Amino acid sequence: MFIDRARLVVRGGDGGRGVISFRREAHVPRGGPDGGDGGKGGDVILRVDPQLGTLTDFRFTKQIEAEPGKPGSGRNSSGRSGADRILSIPPGTLVIDRATGKTVADLTAPGEELVIARGGSGGKGNARFATSTRRAPRIAEDGGKGEQREIDLELKLLADVGLAGLPNAGKSTLLAALTSARPKIADYPFTTLVPNLGVARLDDRELVVADIPGLIEGASRGLGLGEEFLRHVERTRLLVHVVDASRPDPLQDIATIDAELRSYGRGLAERPQLVALNKIDLPEAREAAPRITRALSERGIASIAISAAA
Repeated sequence: MFIDRARLVVRGGDGGRGVISFRREAHVPRGGPDGGDGGKGGDVILRVDPQLGTLTDFRFTKQIEAEPGKPGSGRNSSGRSGADRILSIPPGTLVIDRATGKTVADLTAPGEELVIARGGSGGKGNARFATSTRRAPRIAEDGGKGEQREIDLELKLLADVGLAGLPNAGKSTLLAALTSARPKIADYPFTTLVPNLGVARLDDRELVVADIPGLIEGASRGLGLGEEFLRHVERTRLLVHVVDASRPDPLQDIATIDAELRSYGRGLAERPQLVALNKIDLPEAREAAPRITRALSERGIASIAISAAA
């Protein structure tokens, strides 16, 4: 299952308490204070795992807490620090603080880490409070409380090329032809329900290609499936607009998608674009292709005629 949003409550571990203790040794009737400090609470840490492509791990996990620190003990022994809680996330994950609505981090690099909730500090034992005038202090500190935050995780896939277009234009077929990805392909609209990624190899280079569900008029206002996934092509360097050239009015189809990209914003309408005139193996598409190419050329838009299924 493809999960690209998650809401979590994360909490660092509480610090361990300091202790009140005094030396008890033979021939030392009035030993001084030797209470140790408590251990630090564990942190909650987000770490980018390049093997992950979804936030499925958080589908049922909503509250996450690191281990608390252990209390100190006598003989000036400090308590053990609590273990950190490491949460693995896919590259391209935005971290948003629910309290402020601000983006805390955009984690993209493999192995990149972010401490999202810090553990509390350990409390001081009574040995810390001994002075020349107070030689037998009977006070110690509790450990500090761990930091708690409510966060949203939002995945934006990392891809070089994004495939966009109306439903049933042949985007998934093209992805399968260019890469080793095997998305679901069928001859009906909305076959693609979630984004798909594939890797295309060109000479000694690799390009990551993203296919998102088909857009319809009004997608930027929430109609259909595409608007929910348009953010997954926000990071792409090139948008390939896949068009079914056999349809009655491919130029109007192109205008519909362009309007939705402009309405969505975030720079998608200004992204370099290539129009792929698909299904050129069909007679009506072959006949319409020269006219469409000329019209696009007059607008300064590059196009190429293809048959993804051939």
